[in-house]
Amino acid sequence: MSRILSLVLLAAALTACGSNASDAPEAAAAPAAAPVTAAAPATTVAAAPAMGEAITGSVLERLDAPPYAYLRIQTASGEIWAAVPATDIANGAEVTVYEPMLMSNFESKTLQRTFDSVYFGMLDAPGSGAAAGGNPHAAMAQPTKVDVGQVEKASGADARTIAEAWEQGAGLAGKTITVRGKVVKYNPGVMAKNWIHLQDGSGDVAKGTNDLTVTSLDEAAVGDTITITGTVAIDKDFGAGYRYPIIVEEAKVVKE
Repeated sequence: MSRILSLVLLAAALTACGSNASDAPEAAAAPAAAPVTAAAPATTVAAAPAMGEAITGSVLERLDAPPYAYLRIQTASGEIWAAVPATDIANGAEVTVYEPMLMSNFESKTLQRTFDSVYFGMLDAPGSGAAAGGNPHAAMAQPTKVDVGQVEKASGADARTIAEAWEQGAGLAGKTITVRGKVVKYNPGVMAKNWIHLQDGSGDVAKGTNDLTVTSLDEAAVGDTITITGTVAIDKDFGAGYRYPIIVEEAKVVKE
């Protein structure tokens, strides 16, 4: 997978995903009264960073909305909002948000606020060995600890191994496929989706064709053996250089 990218948590990134994205269901949040959507506090708009360029500045405010922390950051060119994996960082701290992804008109259901713009990223430098957290497009820098072995192929006419999905590529665009494999990486609640990396022991590790990215509203966990059924997208471009040669979207997950 190309690197930014997990948070996601990934140059106006994700504008192709629509302008009314929202937090994924956040079951752990405290029950709220009748929803009242409020606009996020106004900020002095900063110039958009170049594609993939890290954002550095001082934290002015932190809003906790697990699995994220929303940070209002004073940068050299103005204030921005950033969403990073939950953190206890204090106001006044200097931070750098790596691999930022811009989302416009983003609604946080937990905060009941809509941000004109918010950058999803992470506070750990790429390749530092820290988890990619809320950025689903972050590269799998650390080797997986899951023993994948050889997972038996799913049954049915639309069943594919991961290697077959890569090999057939464009011929599967827009089609439904079923894949059985082990979850080697899982990022829940990123951009209103759960992001799953699936492996079944097929494919070429060196070429990256052993790993299939899946998005779903269903939950999973690292180490689970699951069967997914979803729609294939080819050359899915989220902007800012974040492109998937193949991805399975809106998948239904069946756990074993």
